[in-house]
Order: sequence, then C-alpha cells, then structure tokens
Amino acid sequence: MEIYQDASRSAAERATDLLSRMTFEEKIAQIGSVWAMEVLEDRKFSAGKAAVLMSNGLGQVSRAGVGTALKPAQIVEFVNDLQRFLVENTRLGIPAIVHEECLTGFTAREATIFPQIIGMAGTWEPELVQRMTEVARRQMLAVGVRQGLSPVLDVARDPRWGRIEETFGEDPYLIARMGVAYIRGLQGADIRDGVIATVKHFAGYGKSEAGLNHAPSDIPPRMLREVYLYPFEKAVREAGVLSVMNAYQEIDGIPCTASRELLTEILREEWGFDGIVVSDYYAVLMLNTFHRVARDGTEAAMIAISAGIDMELPRGDCFTVALQKKIDSGELSAGVIDRAVSRVLKMKFMLGLFEKPYTIPPDVKKIFDTAADRELALDAARKSIVLLKNDGDLLPLSKKAGKIAVIGPAAHNARNQLGDYTYPAHIGFTAMTAQTLNCHLPAEDVKPDLVPVRVVTLLEGIKSRAGRDLEVLYAAGCDYKGSSTGGIAEAVELAGKSDVVVLALGGKSGLTPECTCGEMRDSTDLHLPGVQEQLAKAVCAAGRPVALVVMDGRPLELDWMAEKIPAILWAWKPGEEGGNALADVLFGDYNPGGKLPVTFPRKVGQVPLYYGLKPSGGKSQFWGDYTDCPAGPLYEFGYGLSYTTFELVNLQVSPARVKPDGLVTVTCNVKNTGGRPGDEVVQLYINDAFSSLTRPVLQLKGFRRVSLQSGQAAEVVFELPVEELAFYDVDMKLAVEPGLFRVMVGTSSKNIALRGDFTVEA
Repeated sequence: MEIYQDASRSAAERATDLLSRMTFEEKIAQIGSVWAMEVLEDRKFSAGKAAVLMSNGLGQVSRAGVGTALKPAQIVEFVNDLQRFLVENTRLGIPAIVHEECLTGFTAREATIFPQIIGMAGTWEPELVQRMTEVARRQMLAVGVRQGLSPVLDVARDPRWGRIEETFGEDPYLIARMGVAYIRGLQGADIRDGVIATVKHFAGYGKSEAGLNHAPSDIPPRMLREVYLYPFEKAVREAGVLSVMNAYQEIDGIPCTASRELLTEILREEWGFDGIVVSDYYAVLMLNTFHRVARDGTEAAMIAISAGIDMELPRGDCFTVALQKKIDSGELSAGVIDRAVSRVLKMKFMLGLFEKPYTIPPDVKKIFDTAADRELALDAARKSIVLLKNDGDLLPLSKKAGKIAVIGPAAHNARNQLGDYTYPAHIGFTAMTAQTLNCHLPAEDVKPDLVPVRVVTLLEGIKSRAGRDLEVLYAAGCDYKGSSTGGIAEAVELAGKSDVVVLALGGKSGLTPECTCGEMRDSTDLHLPGVQEQLAKAVCAAGRPVALVVMDGRPLELDWMAEKIPAILWAWKPGEEGGNALADVLFGDYNPGGKLPVTFPRKVGQVPLYYGLKPSGGKSQFWGDYTDCPAGPLYEFGYGLSYTTFELVNLQVSPARVKPDGLVTVTCNVKNTGGRPGDEVVQLYINDAFSSLTRPVLQLKGFRRVSLQSGQAAEVVFELPVEELAFYDVDMKLAVEPGLFRVMVGTSSKNIALRGDFTVEA
C-alpha cells in the first residue's frame, strides 16, 4: 500500500505523497472543474464526454443539483458514475469534490426551501440557522455533494444592491454569529460526515459603488478590517470553515481575485486558514475580460494562483496546462502550482473520498423535504416575520363570521415567495448556461420557474387557517411588475365587500431579467415594482381596514403606506411554508417576534443608512435633518413589534473595572407583561465613551431571543470578552484602549431600556 492509499496516515502526509507521483497535466486537472451538465447526456453521466474533459482527473464538479436538473435519485446515479469513471479510468484514481449552492437549503429538485437568508437573520436565532444547515447537510450527503457554496458573510448596507437578500444584514456581529452557526450545521462535528462550507464573498463585496453588482468597493483599510473582514475572521478562527470564495469586485485598484493581501497574508498568514480558496464563477477569467489587469486567460491564472486562489470554478477556463509556459519562462514558480494542488488533495483526504467515493442511493421520501423538514421550514418562516406596525391592534385577525379579502400579486404566487438562490429561481438561468455551453438538457426539466416542492401560498394558508364561517375572497389586482391596471377594479370591488383586507405585495427574486431583486438585479428605486402602489392606494380608498404583507428580499420605501396602513408585516421571501407561517401570524396562532437585521430608510437618498454610525454621522449640522426628509430611519436596526408587551429590568454589569484580557458579564431580566405568549430579542449594545479614534455610537455585542408565557420572566446573561472591544489604532494595530465603556440593553438599536457602564483598566 502506498502512503496516499493508507487511511491511517494524516491527510497532509497522503497529499504530499500523491503530489509527488503526479504529472503536470494531472496537477492542473486537480485545480480545475467542469460543469456537471458538460458530462451529462439523456439525464445520465456520459463516459464519452468525460473521456474528453476528465482524462487526467478532475478537481471539482460544478452544480450537480440545479446544474443537471435531475431528481435526487438521478443525482446519486450521476455522481456515482462520475466518481467511478475517475477511480477506474484515470491513472491515479482521484475522486472529485462535487459542489452545489445551499444558501437556503440544498439547491436541487425536491429539496426543502427555507426562508431567504435575510429572513433567517431576522429570526435572530443562530441555533435555527444551524438546524437549517443540518437539513441541507443531510440532503446533500445523500446524493454525494460534499461542498456547499455558502454562507454569504457580506456586510450589506445598501438595499439598492440586489444581493442584499442573500446576506445576514448590516451588522458584522450579527452576521458572524449567524455565519458561525451556519458553518457548524453544514460541516458537522466530523467533516468525513459533513459538507464543506464556503464563506463568500471575500471581501467587501456588499459595499459596491451605487449598489451595482461587481462595482468597485471604496473601503478604507480600518473599516475593511473592523467591519467587512470581521465575520470572515470569526468563520475561520471560531467555526473552522474549510473553504473561502473570493469576491468579484476591486478594492483600491486591486481585484479581490488578485489580492495576495486578502487571500494569503490576511487569510492564511494572520488567521491561520488551512482550507481551500475557490474562485467565484468565472472570476479568474474576469481578470482579463472585466478588470483588464491580465492580457489573457493564462496571465489571469498566474495572477490568481499566485495571490492565493487554489481552484478555478465553474470550469477550467484559465487554470490549464498553458501555465507550463509561465513556469518555463520563470514568471511562475512550479511550487505555486504544487501548493494549490496539495491543498485540494488534502481536502479530498479529509473528506474521506478515497475510502468512500460512492454514495448509497437514498430513500428519497425519508431524506428530502420530510414532514419534520417542513415543520422546521414553518418554524423558521414564522420566526422571520417582522411586525412593523399594528395601529389599533388590527392584528391578529378574527376567524369569526365575516369576509376577508386577500388581494395582491404576492397573495397566490408560489414562485415569488422564494429567494434568488433556490432551485426555481436558478433553473431558468441554468437553461441559459446550458445553451452557452452547447449542453442539451431536457426542456421539461429546465422549464423556467419550475417549483418541484409544495409551496404554500398566503391565500392557501389563510384558507386552511380560517374558520368555517369566514369567507375568503381573492383577487391578484395586478402583476408583480408591468403597467397593466386592468385587475385593480375587481380588487377594489372585493375590498369593498369585505370586513378586512390582507394586501400582499412584493417583487420576484432571481437572476434573470424579469426579476426585481436578487443577484444581478440592482435598482435605483426602492419602491414596490410595477403598479403595486397604485393597487394599494385604490384598495385603501375602499375604506376597509388593511393589513399589508410584504414579501420582498430588501428594505423598501413605504412612503404613505407606513402612515396610512394600520398594520404591516414584513415577510421577506418566506420559503415553502411561508403561506402557513403568515396565516398563523395574521390570525394570532403565532405571535411575531422577528427583528430587522437591516435599517429601513425613508428615502433612497439616505442610502447607505445603518445604525452603527460614527458620532458625526446620521445628521446634517446644524439642523439635523435633510431639507425634505428626516435624517433618521423609518424603522431602525433590531426593530420589531409583538402582540404582547415586554419589560426589561435589573441591569447588572460585573465587574465594574476589568483588565484588557478579562470578561464582562451583563445580566438583566425580561418579563412578558402582556396577555399572550411571545418572543422578545434582548439586544446588548456597547459604546466606547472616549477614544483616540472615532468609534461607532452603538455596536451590537450580544443578543438573545427569549420565549415567554404571559407573566413569565427570565434572566438573560451576556458574556462579553474585553477583546471584542478592540479596534485598529492610529498605527493600524489591534488594541483595546483603557477607559469608560457604556452598556445599553434594549429591544432595538433605538429602544434602549437599560444603561450601565464599566471601565477597562490600563
């Protein structure tokens, strides 16, 4: 037995031994990839196509789920046949890593679809995120997919950017806590039984010029370190993430794909990252075609691999044997290639692919979208919903005799309840990709907007929860986009006949031109698309009480609706159980407790607007506001109402004086003082009273979602390591400065109920 074949040896030893046996062509194959659809024919793996593309082996297979449009049982057969080809028909028999997206669940047919990730952030419950990714891990492992291209750890403070919905919001601490939970759920306790998580987009991708996708990011070094790198550092140091994906954009003239500072000096040398860095799709080629810092694909490959990119996705366009010329000319060291190959091989040994290259075909009904999975999706959707307004206690609605009009383009549209990284949102884009690659996927499999799991719409949820004597009327009123107003008259007529109106509005999330939010769908306008506001005005004019439900992936301008409509629920993109979750909230079977993970501006002209401002931010001197609008937000970060009330009391901060390497404990009591069970999110904020450099007026440093019965109280304990107060000083060195720190505990970044302080000693 050779060393690389000996499972008792370490992954590093095995990788070193195997690397020593490889030809240059075999090495290049290990840092490249192919689309799954490129080796697919008539819904099966094609050995003939593989012989052309994979004769020297293969590093990764891209998009085995939505990229093939296969059902789970077919994916298993495809992956096993592909691995068998590599094991039996290549010289060294090295299996491939198969990857897929999994932002809100495994992106494959019949897989469970959870709420869009910004909604998961709105739950303020990391444990729930971990449970979600445990489901994704189970479903991905069942079909042989061993790497997920998630989570997104971008700090997002500009709702014009279409991808804001893929993020955990605007705050680095909240993103870090959610991200760590996500990674732990996906990778599991032992990666041999787990799925590699891939944190992206490294780094600063969410701060693009004008909210435009791939546009340059203007980020000063200190802000980059303290805000935009913070969640990634926690993912590496605390969660042990095994893969990182570069960002597309540039920072100060250097594309992230080409940044040795980011990909090697910070990530590996400072943080100790020991996994693989994979390129975002086509990012290496874009050094030539988009950024114009490379003359051709080979030069782009040299720049990227020298910076720290280990593997090119989704296919080997630039990482090719042409790199041999760069080595021969002395422009590139052969050791750089070996370094990347060694990392890829080590990861394959860590996964146990050499011992278990094949997957046992699963009992699909016991693994994919089970009753328990759907119950978890329902729980997540309920907890993600944010009650923004409830004047006159319009909500919850009564189930007693009467008529309820359910109106709006989002009321009965299963596809538009789903985020941009779900199977239905990606299948149309898959068809476009297949045409580009001259791959032929069956038309019935790549039908745009194909929804292969049962998605409960709002109308269906209301009908299932309504009492026998409650009549439910329905009219769409208009489409989610476009200029047609032909359906508004019918909607107004139904509204006039009803006792109460549920008005459901929102756009369509995805990657294709008809979508209004999602990747590549940026906007200068934060209003509802189409004639939806016109519909809303007409329905409100009918004179009946209106409860507005918005299903959109980003904060929007609500203008007159925030003032005139008595009840507003923000549901993001609530996933497959969204209709049932919303009905439960509307009728009071579930008490909403979600909180905003992003700030809602009043006007798009306020963007970027976020809570963690510097002392001079958020106001215009001397009068404070704009000439035409208040400077403050419509709804602040951390905001969210309930059908019950809560009280925070008895703040204790200990010790009063602490060493720089010490720990501060902050405790308080929270009590449900209302008449219903409910959840409250207790939030801990910190402020450095006086410092050598300006510091944010508020920084989130702890949160806890607490469920309480009416009259019940609980103690909430936060442990704050003093090192969390560190910042980069005038010399760009990380330090904790001595002095007074203010403690604020509340139910949003604005609603602070308790205040205290402690002192960090010199």
